[in-house]
Amino acid sequence: MRPLPRLLPSNNNQSGGWIYSPPVHASPSSPPRIAGWRQALHAWLLPNIGVKLLAEVSNGVLRELVGKMTAAGLSPKTIVNYTQVVKLVVGSAVNENGDQIYPRVWNHDFVGVPIVDKNKQHRPTLTQTELEEVLTSVKDRYRVLFALLAGTGLRIGEALGLKTTDFGPECRILHVNRSVWHGREQSPKTSNAIRVVDIPEPLAWMLREFVADKQGYLFATANGTPFQPRNVLRVLHATGKRVGFHAFRRFRTAVLRKAQIPENLIGMWLGHGQNLTDRYAAQLRDDVAYRGEWCKRAGLGFSVVTLLHSKVVSIGEAKVA
Repeated sequence: MRPLPRLLPSNNNQSGGWIYSPPVHASPSSPPRIAGWRQALHAWLLPNIGVKLLAEVSNGVLRELVGKMTAAGLSPKTIVNYTQVVKLVVGSAVNENGDQIYPRVWNHDFVGVPIVDKNKQHRPTLTQTELEEVLTSVKDRYRVLFALLAGTGLRIGEALGLKTTDFGPECRILHVNRSVWHGREQSPKTSNAIRVVDIPEPLAWMLREFVADKQGYLFATANGTPFQPRNVLRVLHATGKRVGFHAFRRFRTAVLRKAQIPENLIGMWLGHGQNLTDRYAAQLRDDVAYRGEWCKRAGLGFSVVTLLHSKVVSIGEAKVA
């Protein structure tokens, strides 16, 4: 794709690569999303069609690219994501009136873009037994982090961005206001991700003990910077559980659904998007007593024996109703 009208060199990219730069009127994209675009460009787009002019990037060119990615064994979801970057680049070339210079009508059937079957996507999770094995085989700070992920459904960046000031009285309520990406603070993934999360009492007890003598980031290195996700992932994998952080989030979702928690509350606690009905029911989410009762009903769904401040404490499982 040369020239690349909206592919600009990034001074912040240590690898000296290229990233997609959206039109100035577009909404800002999150660093993780930009990193995904960069990965697509480096891995497949520039090596395979980087020499082509944007005017030459047709349905036929995209079809050849999809064929190569399919033959290489890329997952349908990855192929869909990578072809979307091609469309973004071509569509981002606009004239002074904001009209596309190379308008396209993409023919997905001709191109062969795969259909993503969500039922067939690999979505690893953890059972209660597996989770408890993880919690009993790691050091205190990781034990608290993993218990927090499993007991609240926080995203890893949200958890690593937590500060002691984000907790309400007795650590029963958590205010999610930020996330961390590559050691830097950023706004949460979406506006819905800025939220209040109610915490079951057994986990709140653990957190009260853990935050008692801390300041700044809750999960920080000796110099006060947030943990790096890749280092935390190594600790998780060292337990023998080869899953990602989203497995904890899926675990929490399953616990809430088994307890028949109202979907609008599940969406709020997990930071999911809201539909019109959810917005009409906002007053229910603002009812602290209402949320607290449902949080108590859900419980944690797991139990753990932990060692904090030289005390052995048994945190019993809060049974799902």
